[in-house]
Amino acid sequence: MKLVFATNNVHKLDEVRNIASQYTEIVSLADIHCFDDIPETADTLEGNALQKAQYVKDHFGFDCFADDTGLEVEALNNEPGVYTARYAGPAHDPEANINKLFHELKDKKNRNARFRTVIALILNEKKYYFEGIVKGIIVEERRGTDGFGYDPIFIPEGYSKTFAELGVNIKNKISHRAIAVNKLISFLSNLPK
Repeated sequence: MKLVFATNNVHKLDEVRNIASQYTEIVSLADIHCFDDIPETADTLEGNALQKAQYVKDHFGFDCFADDTGLEVEALNNEPGVYTARYAGPAHDPEANINKLFHELKDKKNRNARFRTVIALILNEKKYYFEGIVKGIIVEERRGTDGFGYDPIFIPEGYSKTFAELGVNIKNKISHRAIAVNKLISFLSNLPK
């Protein structure tokens, strides 16, 4: 089976291909010659994921899935949430996003947070959703060099290292995206042949 993954984020594409490669072939937007800047204007993760998948279905005709991921920090009323990638502005600058998060948390004792990924799948004209959540804490300084985004400052529950210290192989087994992708794979593998 082939499925288009509606993302322009090469890190996400690599991560999902790594997780799903033995179950389904993940086709990129570039593979279908989609170089559009797909809008993400919804105010929920579910809405943004569906908006991206629907765009590909409407404009290119392919069954497709898309994800949206938010970092939800308890002490900040679950911010940055849907604005995770552009927390410090529209440039999608990971360093600036982390700096802003550190600034917002500087007087807060509660460092509890969670990553939440929602995948929207459009398959045979039907819509399906899959969610993955990983709870953890935000550390006070960057640690580790593997991964991307907020990985250097997030320690998942049950671990003592950040995602960036744990490395891609471990992250791809335990992350919010891995949980959501595995739910997607389980759904696809149980479809009638």
